[in-house]
Amino acid sequence: MKVHDLSQPLNADAPFWPFYPPFEVKYIKRKAEQGVNAQYIMTSNHMGTHLDAPRHFVTGGKTIDQLPLEWLYGPGVIIDISAEMSELEVFSPDLLESKADIHDGDILFIHTGWHRHAQWGDEPDEEKYIHRHPGPHYSICDWLLDKKIHLWGVDMISTDHPMNLPIGRFLGKGGLEHWQKVRAQTEAKFGADQIDVLFPDSAYQLTHNALFPHDCVHVENLGGVIGDPALHNKRIVLGAFPWKFAGGEAAFCRAVAFTE
Repeated sequence: MKVHDLSQPLNADAPFWPFYPPFEVKYIKRKAEQGVNAQYIMTSNHMGTHLDAPRHFVTGGKTIDQLPLEWLYGPGVIIDISAEMSELEVFSPDLLESKADIHDGDILFIHTGWHRHAQWGDEPDEEKYIHRHPGPHYSICDWLLDKKIHLWGVDMISTDHPMNLPIGRFLGKGGLEHWQKVRAQTEAKFGADQIDVLFPDSAYQLTHNALFPHDCVHVENLGGVIGDPALHNKRIVLGAFPWKFAGGEAAFCRAVAFTE
């Protein structure tokens, strides 16, 4: 069996969610002084390749340590839609199902190609990675629940489209006005009359608000070799392994594909 790493590296250079604390690391002991190297880390949970638990949005939701291991490892598919994706593009469940056979209860990872714009990608661009990534149509939520999928993930900073996030609604208000730039580009792409159709208020952060109450969780910032065509659109085994974080609303994880 071959193991394929689908995770992004994590250090102080990694993109982090706007206004969240960044990743900080320092040595508290050094080999030359104390005979050992030891580091201290301070960070939010929501950067690098990480798994969001229901507790992230649901007060009484499951925490990382309460997620059954059988939800985090098993058969699934990496769907490649990178050829169809551009800045702020919207993808549908129909597009996903046109690419491969997705079974009920699968683990589903989606390769949009956007990991290439993260810090260690082939075309790093922090603003493009954070502000202008593609995202799903809000109908994906009912589709995921109908498919009985407990775990899915994306190679982007969020499972929601920027227009269904603070990025496209109010991020940067009073500063660089990033949200106005994102909205203007989205209007130019789809038409101003389509904004409320594609991104109604009811869809705001819907892949978080609508799915976590049903224990449908996700991995954000997938990367590594997720772009390998040999892994795409076929039945394989997938996993996402966080540390056993008691009470954790999210946790860094190692996402992996297994092939014969």
